[in-house]
Amino acid sequence: MSSRNESAPMWVSIPMRDNRIKAIFTTRCGGVSSPPFDTLNLSFQRADNREHVMENYHRLSQGLEIPMERMVLSRQVHGSTVTVVDKSHCGMGLIRHSSYGDTDSLVTCERGVALVTFYADCTPVYLYDPVSCAIGLVHSGWRSTLRHISAKAVQKMKEAFGCRPENMIAALGPHIRQCCFEVGEDVYRQFAEVFPDMRDCMVARKDKWHIDLSRIITRTLVREGLAWSNINDVDRCTVCEKELFFSHRGGKGNSGTGAALLMIN
Repeated sequence: MSSRNESAPMWVSIPMRDNRIKAIFTTRCGGVSSPPFDTLNLSFQRADNREHVMENYHRLSQGLEIPMERMVLSRQVHGSTVTVVDKSHCGMGLIRHSSYGDTDSLVTCERGVALVTFYADCTPVYLYDPVSCAIGLVHSGWRSTLRHISAKAVQKMKEAFGCRPENMIAALGPHIRQCCFEVGEDVYRQFAEVFPDMRDCMVARKDKWHIDLSRIITRTLVREGLAWSNINDVDRCTVCEKELFFSHRGGKGNSGTGAALLMIN
């Protein structure tokens, strides 16, 4: 087992302006997984020991005081599917099989349902409507960002729970930021085609492009009706902080996976 710094926190809190909401993003510290998954790998899709991953969930569950039986795990494919879940889905993906298919976003209006999505550089987007008392958690990698997944999650919350975007609060957790999100001409052209009025978020440096996913996602949410003042970016880069957070790029493609969790208490 790794001896990674056990004094580091197991998660960082994500501000959602309401003490009814539990919102966190895990670090890579406090678990039992061995390198390169050290130590708090939460993905069963890595070549990690399954018993280690389950122990990591057990430790996280104890630390958060949220039973594993309440967690609902996503099945991510870098798509744009948004899935409505409720208490009948609790435990799925972790202690029992899922009844839902691949999904990169989960939404619910039920208390005590802990939504869980996974990250190693992609952007976690936390959504909360304090009026309708509904939440959504979005895994917005660059491919899902191109597919407007955050906007689709807002739309799903409107349809399923009667949410009004102007009431909603959003937060962007730690992810690969423009300083480190370097892409080639092919990916740049996709972003330029989908977001032609956001080319100020795409900067050329030598023969590469650096894309600001944070600003693109924020503008997407604003277009969907959220207020600028209700969107908070924690402004932390997973690559720059690769000793604290799991990072696919920081680990040169060999890394564990962290998680975002969002729940209404």
